[in-house]
Amino acid sequence: MQLESVLEILDEIPDYKTFLTVDELNESSHLLAERYPGVVKCMEIGRSRAGDKIFALKIGSGKKNALLFAMPHPNEPIGSMMLEFLSEKLARDAAFREELDYTWYIVKCIDVDGTRLNEGWFKGPFTVTNYARHYYRPPGYEQVEWTFPIEYKTLKFDQPLPETKALMKLIEEIKPDFMFSLHNSGFGGVYMYLSEDLTDFYPDFYKLVKSQGLPLHLGEPEVPYAVKFSDAVFGMIGVTANYDFLAQHSPKDPAEIIKGGSSSYEYAKRFLDPLFLVCEMPYFYNPAIHDTTPTPDIKRDLILENIQAERKHLQTMQDILEPVWPFLTLETAFKETIKNYLATAGENSAAQENWAKNDPSLSVHATVAEKFDNVSGSRFYELLGLGTAVRMLKAEIDVSGELPALTKAHEALQAYFTEKAAALEKVLDYQVIPIKKLAGVQLGCALLLATR
Repeated sequence: MQLESVLEILDEIPDYKTFLTVDELNESSHLLAERYPGVVKCMEIGRSRAGDKIFALKIGSGKKNALLFAMPHPNEPIGSMMLEFLSEKLARDAAFREELDYTWYIVKCIDVDGTRLNEGWFKGPFTVTNYARHYYRPPGYEQVEWTFPIEYKTLKFDQPLPETKALMKLIEEIKPDFMFSLHNSGFGGVYMYLSEDLTDFYPDFYKLVKSQGLPLHLGEPEVPYAVKFSDAVFGMIGVTANYDFLAQHSPKDPAEIIKGGSSSYEYAKRFLDPLFLVCEMPYFYNPAIHDTTPTPDIKRDLILENIQAERKHLQTMQDILEPVWPFLTLETAFKETIKNYLATAGENSAAQENWAKNDPSLSVHATVAEKFDNVSGSRFYELLGLGTAVRMLKAEIDVSGELPALTKAHEALQAYFTEKAAALEKVLDYQVIPIKKLAGVQLGCALLLATR
């Protein structure tokens, strides 16, 4: 499909003002199947850990199979809105289906339980503070995207979640030619991961992003071991690359640090070699994130200063929470996340510090974008974990009552959250990106790549 045709389709996307909840997405899927019974089938593919049904839409009957699934991380609903539009477009437009020639398997929400814990911010207001206050993201070993089975060197993981098993079964049955795991970042610009280096695709990708008035992310990559194909385009990352990075930069056995498993991409490669795409979209934007102007600061120094700032933040959280761990009797999702964060952050930080001190490529002047990532962007992500910790204490107090130690810790953590949130609101100078534009870039990437 040519870029011009893709852009015309993007104009059809509604101007969504809020994100749909799990119940709203499910209702929409069932209604679509009722309206187009000869084209659309709504299938139950599994159950969540809490027993909720997980649904997939099967649309069309093309020669190739495509699998697109949203919210592998439950704080990332942009993809669900893209799939909301795409599923309706595929159902009603026969010519569109025939041109693409796929049978589409669409999962609007794979992590049902985790998504429900994020719905507090789905209807706005869309601010950094409100997002962090209602944010939830499970630890790696409870993330659908990172709990596929794997055996690699000393690492063995064979405890996939029920939600992961649902995806595994679907992958095994349909052996998709094209896969799109729909993620999004919180702050920054647009960037993507691809299973292969498609150099002739990148000009269209850049034009697509520009057509929606969005910036590319030209700051620090998400992880140090990401292989850069082009500006804002990286090779797919997986647990094996993470393992090898830790093996090189940490004295510990990586299997002691990595608690989760493999990714959907690494698992799918067992059955076929699909064209695999992850396109990361931000909710919030600051012009600095695509400014490649050099600064006087050395990149290594900024990274090391950022590591020290993160350690200081980690210590503050530990000091507040340590006295109350004996009183935290509820095994909430929030508690599991914070326990894992406090247990693993130090090891990951040490590995990154060793890398930063020894990588000769970091002896250069940082760009404005790279400086922003290390100075302001990282503080944004710290706030998200802090918001989860506040929710953990609040959940305990709601059940156990106002125990003095819990109340004191909750007030201290809430005050710390308020302080950091207010500081970020002042310095981030951010804009909220319309959902239509975010969904548009993800859809555009899907259509351009699926028809290659």
